[in-house]
Amino acid sequence: MLTKLTSFALWGLRCERITVEVCSVPGESTISIVGLPDTAVQESKQRVRLALRSSGYRLLTGRTMTVNLAPADIRKVGPRFDLPIALGLLLAQGLLSIPEEHLSTTAFLGELSLDGILRHVSGVLPAAIAARDAGFEALVVPYEDGPEAALIPGLTVIASRTLPELIAILAGEHVPSPVSPPSMPHHSSAAVDFSDIRGQYHAKRALEIAAAGDHHVLLSGPPGVGKTLLARALCGILPPLTEEEAIEVTQIYSIANLLPHRTPLIRDRPFRAVHHTASAVSIVGGGQIPNPGEISLAHHGVLFLDELLEFPPHVLEVLRQPLEDHTITIARAQGSATFPAEFTLVAAMNPPEYAASPQRARRRISQPLLDRIDLTVDVPVVPIEDLQQKPSMGGEASDAVLARITAARERQRSRFADLPLRTNAEMNVKHIDRLCVLDELAQQLLAQAVSRLGLSARGYHRVIKVARTIADLIGSDRIECAHIAEALQYRQSARE
Repeated sequence: MLTKLTSFALWGLRCERITVEVCSVPGESTISIVGLPDTAVQESKQRVRLALRSSGYRLLTGRTMTVNLAPADIRKVGPRFDLPIALGLLLAQGLLSIPEEHLSTTAFLGELSLDGILRHVSGVLPAAIAARDAGFEALVVPYEDGPEAALIPGLTVIASRTLPELIAILAGEHVPSPVSPPSMPHHSSAAVDFSDIRGQYHAKRALEIAAAGDHHVLLSGPPGVGKTLLARALCGILPPLTEEEAIEVTQIYSIANLLPHRTPLIRDRPFRAVHHTASAVSIVGGGQIPNPGEISLAHHGVLFLDELLEFPPHVLEVLRQPLEDHTITIARAQGSATFPAEFTLVAAMNPPEYAASPQRARRRISQPLLDRIDLTVDVPVVPIEDLQQKPSMGGEASDAVLARITAARERQRSRFADLPLRTNAEMNVKHIDRLCVLDELAQQLLAQAVSRLGLSARGYHRVIKVARTIADLIGSDRIECAHIAEALQYRQSARE
């Protein structure tokens, strides 16, 4: 007897449809799994056999069971196929009866414990999206993963705690509890408020511009002046995630199996602080089956690189392409996987003269990488007068800054209504020529700056994009000389 069920395998950010075929023929009492399974899938034979016994089912003896995971050219990884394999074995041996119309419109995911409990699996959200897009009406998942799958409208989610409970539901003997998606709460306040940071008004102004236009920032200053504090405060002035952005971020964390416990939806913008000992693979992602790296985990959030001069040059260079394209493609023998990487980079470093070898330190950061950083800011030692200020005199709170940034983003959204852009940082040369109108004095100042500062073509256009953001913060339709002048302040070289 042959039976077929549907599941989904992860490959990067997408899910591949997998048909779990189970055939029962007379022969030795064995179970074999074919279809390019990894070790975890091969071990499901023992887990499934004991889970069925614990649930009150005994497979018939004298039957050879073959499980084929099709298509056979896709690597099957992890224990996510335990549940469809178990149900397939029962159906193939006639120990369970499920109407064909239910089987053909339902997909199954879940790991089985030896006592028949359904355990959490990673990548439920992208599997739910794939199931809906493939026309399935229902998705069966472990109880813990139900709210995550329910984020996708148009799909009935059946979440069960145990295998016997699920079998009763599929047989029509038990009505499943409805699964509701989690609500989208208000944006939570950041741990570091702008008003908590004493002094550093120039650096805080640069972060406001960065948040308004999604520009990258390099903070340079001696140890202990608050560079890390400034970076952490940036999340508090970024607009809240939209529902679409929250789903995108949650997909990445679901694939990486990093969703916080009982948190089916990432609600706040990610903040990923990367240590200088991190490898290039951990930053961009990789593995035999590609997994997202730090740049993808920071999608729609902040990627913070502290002690920038301590990173190996080859590690820093891998950032160049994601900073430009907002994606990272990881190629493997079985195919390539593309992950989103649209993040705001905040790098911090001590000035080169603090290094044992200043000349060598200056050479660790390439000019092409510096060209991709829009704002380079000197963070000086905080004067004692600022340190001794009362909390009420610490400056604007993050909420007040966020209000200006939100208004600037709205101007950008209106400007890009007919374009696939969201922020000024995403503009290319054609967009700049069309949308960034400079007055005559601004053009003259920029021409002088190109000559004196030796700006590259990339640097030239990034100055205009930063100036466009500065103009948006004050509601100006034109880019004026003052906006260009302020943008040029942030174009200094970190290697000088």
